[in-house]
Amino acid sequence: MKRLWNVAKRLYADERGAEGLEKLLIIAAIILPLLAVLIIFRNKVGEYASNAWNTIVGDSGDPVLDPGDVQIP
Repeated sequence: MKRLWNVAKRLYADERGAEGLEKLLIIAAIILPLLAVLIIFRNKVGEYASNAWNTIVGDSGDPVLDPGDVQIP
């Protein structure tokens, strides 16, 4: 019984990996609400992206900027 108690105390005192777990929880706390917002507003986000693409492409279906017009030094 004493041996089991010592193992339990050592396990409780061991903090290796705690920092990594804390970082993981912080990242999850940021990502999960963003994911929920994207899922809830997926239609609006899709409409916004579609409108932005149509603005870039223009009426003729050709891109507004011709790649030959861009001068790369």
